[in-house]
Amino acid sequence: MFADWPWRHWRAVQGDRPALRLDDVTLNWTALCQRVDSLASGFQQQGVAEGDGVMLRARNSEQTLLAWLALLQCGARILPVNPKLPVGLLESLAPGLTLTFLLDLEDSAQTFSLTPLRLVERAGDFALPWQPQRLASMTLTSGSTGLPKAAVHTCAAHLASAQGVLALISFKQPDCWLLSLPLFHVSGQGIVWRWLLSGAQLAVSERPLAQALDGCSHASLVPTQLWRLLKDNVSLTLCAVLLGGAAIPVDLTEQASRQGIATFCGYGLTEFASTVCAKVADGGDDVGVPLPGRAVRLVDGEVWLQADSMASGYWRDGQLTPLVNDEGWFATRDRGEWRDGRLVIAGRLDNLFFSGGEGVQPEAVERVIARHPQVRQVFVVPLDDAEFGQRPVAVVECESPDVLPALAVWTKDKLAGFQQPCRWLALPESIKNGGIKISRRALQRWVAEQRDEE
Repeated sequence: MFADWPWRHWRAVQGDRPALRLDDVTLNWTALCQRVDSLASGFQQQGVAEGDGVMLRARNSEQTLLAWLALLQCGARILPVNPKLPVGLLESLAPGLTLTFLLDLEDSAQTFSLTPLRLVERAGDFALPWQPQRLASMTLTSGSTGLPKAAVHTCAAHLASAQGVLALISFKQPDCWLLSLPLFHVSGQGIVWRWLLSGAQLAVSERPLAQALDGCSHASLVPTQLWRLLKDNVSLTLCAVLLGGAAIPVDLTEQASRQGIATFCGYGLTEFASTVCAKVADGGDDVGVPLPGRAVRLVDGEVWLQADSMASGYWRDGQLTPLVNDEGWFATRDRGEWRDGRLVIAGRLDNLFFSGGEGVQPEAVERVIARHPQVRQVFVVPLDDAEFGQRPVAVVECESPDVLPALAVWTKDKLAGFQQPCRWLALPESIKNGGIKISRRALQRWVAEQRDEE
């Protein structure tokens, strides 16, 4: 769909149109390409070559996005990482991921074994030829066991992901999508590639969310963020929000609709460059239908996927490990069912636990609790128990901890006895990581620690 790097394509087509909105300035496509060219020249002079692995340790910022584009233009294989990850973990990942360079944009005294890169602009317009099938990004998965895996995508796969989402959500000039999710999450990368596919505008801001959204028409948010914006009566210019990370209460979508904001939700995976199925949010339990370029199959209740947006494989020791099974499908370990032609995700097969011999699917319990109007998000995790084997514990984010005792009463006639949480705890700030997902393993450890401290 492009004959050149997307940003260069848009420079040729609409060079004077606005492309990137920053806190203090807006760059058109011509000015954006000038910045990217000079940074790419700087990286090339520091030795970055086609196929080199580069760890990008940074939060979202103007510099982070420009560096990302420039490294792509150098043909690098970029691994963006959360700056909060322990240095020891990053060091343990580096050899297996065959990384050479580190671009660390954090104010950090940490030292790494990788060759450091500096963010410097040099005269020139260095760019490798556009090859959409070149390996471009490595994204750490939130696997349930062991070290995270790195799913590797080509530019073509990212663009295929964007194309599917934009078949559902209109996004074009002069629309502007806020880069509201970090680039070290695949959902953040998805925003960037939708921008590059559409030729619309992207906003990058380091201001608080309510200020960063000023003038933006589109955003990707978790339900809690949208709840708070609506509760605080923030003056919003939004017309479309893609929600993720939790069940979507119908009260939230109705409130947004009254302000002229269409809400969308769906189902996605790191391995598929973000969204696979999606729909207009309607409060239903389903995640909609497969977007164009995606296929879904259920095998013994497990969701199997194929898609143009699928990763080329997991990267390890300089080689790709295929994602697909012998039948050519990716087995997700998610439990699913079809309901009136729409996909319902019952939960992770890996999350299922047994209490007194009864199977507890945490996501099913969470959907019931999330219907309470004062619940923003909820997670159910198992706690070891001598009598029952394990018991469910609910960790809840709500407007006030005072709601927790009432929730236990409210759910009495809505959940089976074995599904009833034995404890109700408020979600701690320390567990939140600023991204779209909260680690169930971290929550389970935290819950066990609370019991041990009592």
